[in-house]
Amino acid sequence: MAFNHLPAAMHDALGPLSVAAVTHSVLMAKNHRPSRPPVSGDSRPSPAMILHRLAAGASRSARITHTEHLPPRTGTHAIWPDRIRPEVITAIQKAGIDHPWAHQAAAAEHALDGESVVIATGTASGKSLAYLAPVLSALLDGSEAPNGRGATALYLAPTKALAADQRRSVKELAAPLANAVRPAVYDGDTPVEEREWVRQYANYVLTNPDMLHRGILPSHPRWSSFLRALRFVVIDECHTYRGVFGSHVAQVVRRLRRLCARYGADPVFLLASATAAQPSVAAGRLTGLPVREVADDASPRGEMVFALWEPPLTELHGEKGAPVRRTATAETADLLTDLTVQGVRSVAFVRSRRGAELISVIAKERLAEVDRSLPARVAAYRGGYLPEERRALEHALHSGRLLGLAATTALELGIDVSGLDAVVIAGYPGTRASLWQQAGRAGRAGQGALAVLVARDDPLDTFLVHHPEALFQQPVESTVLDPDNPYVLAPHLCAAAAELPLTETDLELFGPAVAELLPQLEAAKLLRKRASGWHWTRRERAADLTDIRGEGGRPVQIVEEGTGRLLGTVDESAAHTAVHEGAVHLHQGRTYLVRKLDLEDSVALVEQADPPYSTTARDTTSIAVLETDTEIPWGDGRLCYGSVEVTNQVVSFLRRKLITGEVLGETKLDLPPRTLRTRAVWWTVTQDQLDAARINPEILGGALHAAEHASIGMLPLFATCDRWDIGGVSVPLHPDTLLPTVFVYDGHPGGAGFAERAFHTARDWLSATRQAIASCECEAGCPSCIQSPKCGNGNDPLHKRGAVRLLGELLRSAPADPEEPGEPESPSPAPERSTKSPTDPERPQEGPPGT
Repeated sequence: MAFNHLPAAMHDALGPLSVAAVTHSVLMAKNHRPSRPPVSGDSRPSPAMILHRLAAGASRSARITHTEHLPPRTGTHAIWPDRIRPEVITAIQKAGIDHPWAHQAAAAEHALDGESVVIATGTASGKSLAYLAPVLSALLDGSEAPNGRGATALYLAPTKALAADQRRSVKELAAPLANAVRPAVYDGDTPVEEREWVRQYANYVLTNPDMLHRGILPSHPRWSSFLRALRFVVIDECHTYRGVFGSHVAQVVRRLRRLCARYGADPVFLLASATAAQPSVAAGRLTGLPVREVADDASPRGEMVFALWEPPLTELHGEKGAPVRRTATAETADLLTDLTVQGVRSVAFVRSRRGAELISVIAKERLAEVDRSLPARVAAYRGGYLPEERRALEHALHSGRLLGLAATTALELGIDVSGLDAVVIAGYPGTRASLWQQAGRAGRAGQGALAVLVARDDPLDTFLVHHPEALFQQPVESTVLDPDNPYVLAPHLCAAAAELPLTETDLELFGPAVAELLPQLEAAKLLRKRASGWHWTRRERAADLTDIRGEGGRPVQIVEEGTGRLLGTVDESAAHTAVHEGAVHLHQGRTYLVRKLDLEDSVALVEQADPPYSTTARDTTSIAVLETDTEIPWGDGRLCYGSVEVTNQVVSFLRRKLITGEVLGETKLDLPPRTLRTRAVWWTVTQDQLDAARINPEILGGALHAAEHASIGMLPLFATCDRWDIGGVSVPLHPDTLLPTVFVYDGHPGGAGFAERAFHTARDWLSATRQAIASCECEAGCPSCIQSPKCGNGNDPLHKRGAVRLLGELLRSAPADPEEPGEPESPSPAPERSTKSPTDPERPQEGPPGT
């Protein structure tokens, strides 16, 4: 029997406490709410005071495992370069900014010199103004040209919300510049009747990589006047373009550069990033150009208090009798409620769409008991909402009508939410860079800020809240991407050939892997070589065949059966686990049951209901070794890295009581299997090693399964991925190795670098895994060590002590970690490589829909 741990199995975000825990927490929270009225304006309490109120009472204060105080920092001013138009400087001054910070002036200087530049400074450090000053100045110059359209600029954001937010900011800033600056958003929400105006007249177009890939580049003749005049390309939040998604975007950027060159343009790239290691290296990989770096943050910063918060153990017991810790979702709902009652403007970042909805629902219910006007001041914000719903929520947040918001990372990326006092983060977001990005949403107006990281019942979160040095004494990760990944490069060569025939002079732009791929694309009859170059041979649009976010297929529409009303969408890859027949679906605080999932028409029909249970999909997974690239002996066992094929099928779903998590029943499902060819690391053990570890056949499956779960939980500390980006399978006797084997694989076609990093740090990674299991205070295993929230086998079987002995024996004869070519020496964990799993039902690190 194989025990699997998918990168995408659905789980109940609230866990087994739900109603009972929330009811208890309502009573508990009332005991320490302040009697004073909500604060506002200049009477904001200090971060330390807000935390003191949250932690009032012995039961609450014991949950804080560490408090980090970051002192305020003064800023350093400079002057704008003299080549910035005086009208632009006047407009900036009218916006209340008399002088730029030193890093803003430096970035503008590089841009005016024609050098591509990345500005990598902290949240709210004024990165937008650093690139807007030279861009607006160029647009103003172009507006005075006697002929032609004048200069243009293109802005790329990872989300629609950020592009819309930036358009508002640009329009306000450029208001004194008359009609010289004409900003416009061009994405999937742009009405058809407006698109022609944008193509013909807008000179500052804001879009996203998806729309550039599918909408603008394939239709470049209609954009010829815009591309011919393109002076600047702004790539905002460029640290989000990592892993396979980042590799796709890198090739989209190369296609853009190729078309610009054909029209006689050579734009300068201006990139903005959160603080990251080696930002110029990552920006160079993204653009294919040399990029100057501005990373010394000269902006002032208010005081920040950062608390690590561990929910308490409860009297309940979960699977296999393990003690249950109160969920991060329920705990975060408590904190958001209390912050709202205090009048503290707050955002709670949640890892899943379902979690954001649940926190909003719970907070509203509790706030109604305090003041009937308060529930309207809390809402959820996530991907999958309709455009008008997202815009309304963004406006309410900007206006201050909303005091509290439970949001996925759809709201993490740069949206200006100045004035927030506190941020609550429900679960470690996967990387330190993302942690600081979320924490930085508070205090954006320069005031003090509170950030609270609430630990999930998870090995990594448990480790971090008890080892704060891993968060506060380590540098942020590098952003790593691989544009030469053949699974990424091949479809973009096809898309480029469909835009304009590929020629020999184009090949260097797309990288060294092109020479090997072109003959394969010709053999597959996707490209045909003629005298003028390589041509696309199919009738379909080549760009439509590639989803750069790795989601695959068209989104599934969620439709209310009785009214025909469209509620939202879910990725096609998520449909099997999120909206299968019988699934419970939450949308803006309302509960629905899925009556039918039509995969052919990409529609899920739902009806409003109030079931007393949640649903969890169950699945089976098998894995086959396709090719072993590298293997090294670990005593008698082996550590291997190579290519595998993973086959997964959702076979049933469980209905669980909301109060206790008790399983009410299991319903079979008839859904087609999915296959994934990817990269994996795996290790084997021999019978002699099993004997030495005292592992008999009765506990072998449980020991392997427990080691697999815990190793996946700890890998993000070394590969800076998210546990949802990776999957695993453990098999007492695998047909390809003929030995007991544990696999950990990347959850994306072609691999994403996580398994490779695991192979190169295997000794440290598995040592930390063993330590995490052995040091857990539970008796037989719990979610803090060996149980997984997304196990396809319901966390059965598991054997905690067997896993400790097995890993100990494996590590006893482990050699030093293999050296990774080109890897710089660093005391910090590995560079960041992150992507979305193609089978992910409820992506914790998700943003709004693509284009």
